Amino acid sequence: MLDAVISIAHGSGVPEILHRVAAAACALTGAPEGVVLRTGAAPTSADGALVVPIDVRGERFGEVRLTGKEFTEADAGLVRTLLTAAAGSIGNAALYEQAEQRERWLRASHDVTSALLSGEDPEATLRLIAGRACQVAGATAGGIARPTDETAAVLEFAVVEPPGPDADRLTGLTVPAEGTATGMAFTSGEPVVVRRYGDHVTVQQSGVDLPPVVGDLDSAVAVPLRVGGESLGVLVVAKLRDEVPFTDVEVRLALTFGAHAALAMEFARAEQDRQRLAVLEDRDRIARDLHDLVVQRLFAIALGLESTGLLLDEPRVAERLRRFVDDLDATITEVRNSIFALQQPAEGLRARIARACAEAASSLGFEPHVGFAGAVDAAVPPAVEADLFATLREALSNVARHSGATKVSVTVAVDGQGSELRLTVADNGTGIGEPVRRSGLANLAARAARWHGTSAVHGEPGRGTTVDWAIRLPGERAK
Repeated sequence: MLDAVISIAHGSGVPEILHRVAAAACALTGAPEGVVLRTGAAPTSADGALVVPIDVRGERFGEVRLTGKEFTEADAGLVRTLLTAAAGSIGNAALYEQAEQRERWLRASHDVTSALLSGEDPEATLRLIAGRACQVAGATAGGIARPTDETAAVLEFAVVEPPGPDADRLTGLTVPAEGTATGMAFTSGEPVVVRRYGDHVTVQQSGVDLPPVVGDLDSAVAVPLRVGGESLGVLVVAKLRDEVPFTDVEVRLALTFGAHAALAMEFARAEQDRQRLAVLEDRDRIARDLHDLVVQRLFAIALGLESTGLLLDEPRVAERLRRFVDDLDATITEVRNSIFALQQPAEGLRARIARACAEAASSLGFEPHVGFAGAVDAAVPPAVEADLFATLREALSNVARHSGATKVSVTVAVDGQGSELRLTVADNGTGIGEPVRRSGLANLAARAARWHGTSAVHGEPGRGTTVDWAIRLPGERAK
């Protein structure tokens, strides 16, 4: 017994100490097999097993489970004595493990804060938050869900980690705020712990082609990214079934990490707002200068040329002057269109679409060309905007991941009756070629079907790909 206790005391870290406890219990009782299960671990069959609880500092830490022989009360007594002697070593190792966990979470918080305050791309920072949370928590997968609109009735997973084909299929997945762990964390502002997470996701997303790994997820934690009573999103991390579930300490550490990340996100958003305000002031000044100086001078030049043409006797020269005047008129029209665009509200739909395309430049390697037609700002209701932006982001994400394109054009158009909205994303990449796995494109079709629309993808190898997404607009204008 003394040698067993000394051996346990010399163990390094909780896993090694628990392994030595199991080995010592087997040696003392003659059991062929033994294992230590921490509280919350997936249960194993207890038929014919000797099960002895492990209590550390008055709390249940786990249990020793021995199998492979007929056990006596003397065997149970030996194991209880062993566990009483080893409780101090187990408790000290657990405290050291918790201290290391806190240090890892603090380092992760520092990394995220530094990235956000240094002006790093917002999407890259969200990936950093989810990725670092996965690493520190020892999770299999993680993601960040954010509200799709001001009502926050639906949350969309903006990023999923670790990167790969499975993450690509899950990015853009939407969940309702009501009746899901992610939604409960968002609305309540409190962490939500779930077991058999994969089963819940499979049922809730019954119509979606999910990666097989989702069904194997078990212990999961959803923590709100909350600042001053406002939820910016939800961080979700999950483990596989055969891994140790999240402990209460880990949940508290994840909640603290989420609060730090949310605070850094809010500071970054405030800085972006300040920079945006400076840009708007410059836009307003440029628009005034264009109207008061450039347009007026061009107009005066055009009038002067037109008057000069009337004084000329040579028809060929007069015709050339007339063409110059026409060119100046066309230039004045283009400048006035630019002035109109500069004076549009910063948060109008056109502006937000343009900003979303500009943000995609970091993953594309270039900025997409954006065009509009029709009453885009006036005709598209907020309920449709969520699906429009989700479709736009997914289409641009597909271009960045698969096409190898060097040019992308995005066109958003509303017809003259205000009854149809059409989004077209065309690239000059490799093309889709023969049929390939297109589970990601199913999301585009599902969003179009919600509004009685269609989604189609056209392309040829080496000649680029075009996504054509068209829906019916609800409301009076569409009747």
